[in-house]
Amino acid sequence: MPLPPHATEADLFENSRGRLEAIAYRLLGSAGDAEDAVQDTFLRWHAADRERIETPGAWLTKVLTNICLNQLTSARARRETYVGQWLPEPVLAGDRMLGPADTAEQRESVSLAVLTLMERLSPNERAVYVLREAFGYGHREIAEILDLTESNCQQIHRRAKQHLTAERARTEVDAAAARKVVEEFLAAALSGDTEPLIRLLTDDAVSVADGGAKVRARRTPVIGALGIARYLRGLFRPNAAKRAYVGGSVAVHAVDVNGAPALLLESGEQVLGVICVAATPLGVEAVRIQVNPDKLERITRRWAAAGPRRPLAEIW
Repeated sequence: MPLPPHATEADLFENSRGRLEAIAYRLLGSAGDAEDAVQDTFLRWHAADRERIETPGAWLTKVLTNICLNQLTSARARRETYVGQWLPEPVLAGDRMLGPADTAEQRESVSLAVLTLMERLSPNERAVYVLREAFGYGHREIAEILDLTESNCQQIHRRAKQHLTAERARTEVDAAAARKVVEEFLAAALSGDTEPLIRLLTDDAVSVADGGAKVRARRTPVIGALGIARYLRGLFRPNAAKRAYVGGSVAVHAVDVNGAPALLLESGEQVLGVICVAATPLGVEAVRIQVNPDKLERITRRWAAAGPRRPLAEIW
């Protein structure tokens, strides 16, 4: 969108902020880190000699991407000492950080499944994949951003796609059907019986929880329908200790997170956790539970700002 001649440096930056946030979130898997990267980009923009910048949008993308690459390099070292399982930060539907969602590639690139798998890519592979698949940058543009040759950029893109597609086959699930599965999942978890959950889960389903050593969470994945069903039965079983821990009951809401239906647990406008249920035509293949409070700050702010909603259920 063209800006008026009297636009200030802040106007020029704000016009790009949403796109920069969406790029940074996909690169880092953390809304908090993405906000920091965008703010760092603004500080560099503020200090730059803008008369020498011919194309502000391209300059900002290059600076942001390189900031994120540096963060990814240090993050890989931090993840080696991360307590328990690491999961991406969930982002509520309507948040501009999710970015474009017009194509299947754009929607898939921000799904929790792909964000998790992208942790296995090198920083350059992740950057090339995100810029190409989610934002439609040409290989020549990406090569200029990353200081690579165009042919090298093409090779990195092919390698990144091969890594991701080898791990996960794309499955398109009808949104209405996925929401129904999430509601059935909640009902089964609240039933106190493992059988309804086993019927919903695939035999090789995986459940992963991220507490970040801030909140008690299982530190190893649970694999298989029976094991997950038993784990979830215990998680949802009410008792006085749980109620005392959270200061009362917990409301469970149906929400859309990262382009897919999920369950949000809140108490007193504080989001305590997000449970993402990966529904496929064969059943639920993954349950991702985010309870690390550091990764729930942005979603809590947006949830509180949206006002009260009627929950699907109250637990504990």
